[in-house]
Amino acid sequence: DVQLVESGGGSVQAGGSLRLSCEASGSITSTYSMAWFRQTPGKEREGVAAIDGDRRTYYAESVKGRFTISKDNAKNSYTLFLQMDALQSEDTAIYYCAAQRVVAGPFALQEWPYNYWGQGTQVTVS
Repeated sequence: DVQLVESGGGSVQAGGSLRLSCEASGSITSTYSMAWFRQTPGKEREGVAAIDGDRRTYYAESVKGRFTISKDNAKNSYTLFLQMDALQSEDTAIYYCAAQRVVAGPFALQEWPYNYWGQGTQVTVS
């Protein structure tokens, strides 16, 4: 089993930056694909950014050039990051971390391949 815990959310003014973290534990390995999703009330959860076991990255068009996904695979520790710059009010959402053993590139930003999810962290841009 894999456990995911997000942190780093908060309130920021438009144009500002935030860095989200997701600490992974349990049976996760460096081969896992990991991703960030976000959801606002009344809307479906959307993929924001993903990174696979080979560190290939994938981004939603709406965040390209503003958000950067990365991961730290230190010994016995896996942490996923999302650096968010030039934030806009449209980025306001609950952000979720997700993980799955292997997710093929074309599906990296789709919700259905991921079996492991964090509890979410709120990001508010005003």
